[in-house]
Amino acid sequence: MTRPVAAALACMWLVARGTPAAASEHAIAMRAADGTTLAAALYEAAHPPAPAIVLVHMLTRTHADWNAVAEQLQQAGFLVLALDLRGHGDSGGQFDPAGDLTVLQKDVQAAVTLLEARSDVVRGHIGIAGASLGANLAVIVGAADPSVRSVAMLSPGLDYRGVKCEAAMKKFAPRPALLVAASNDAYALRSVRQLAAAGTANEAVTLEAVGHGTTMLGGDPELAGRLVDWFKKTLL
Repeated sequence: MTRPVAAALACMWLVARGTPAAASEHAIAMRAADGTTLAAALYEAAHPPAPAIVLVHMLTRTHADWNAVAEQLQQAGFLVLALDLRGHGDSGGQFDPAGDLTVLQKDVQAAVTLLEARSDVVRGHIGIAGASLGANLAVIVGAADPSVRSVAMLSPGLDYRGVKCEAAMKKFAPRPALLVAASNDAYALRSVRQLAAAGTANEAVTLEAVGHGTTMLGGDPELAGRLVDWFKKTLL
């Protein structure tokens, strides 16, 4: 057999085996309830309709912190929407870092509302993953919207500059929540332990000295896979 023929047959074998397609995303825009224009990266599922996941970044960061996780979730069969909160990244609007941060709840709700309206999303199979402030926003919005079936919270805080999430955590139960904190992040670790006790379906994870929020993704190479496995278990 000649080398060109062998190479062609090998290529056909890989296609037949269902080699995962490369991750792809494109920019979209939406509006929050107060009219603020928001930007996001959309990773469409290869085989719609599919469960969908909103990714919410930390304060002063952007959706790009979630790029690696978004790609893995897409390859696992999910539709993914990685959001820029108002005043961050490519989104419009403003926020006061020292002021009322609860306005950012509108942005996460806008992302969930957009997914609820899409025909390529399985109805009632939406998850939210958030980091730091984004973790608090995830469970607050999830608690108010029954279409959100599960959440993953990296380094939540019981009270993040006035954005309190304990009551929302109790309301979110009995739906499942994954709570993750690092051993060198004392406040997040205490918060995770207290929040995890709010529901019987919650799972708390402590990682060894890998920092705060999405920075943990760089410190623990297995964390992204853990998030994928969590949403497979709770959304598929």
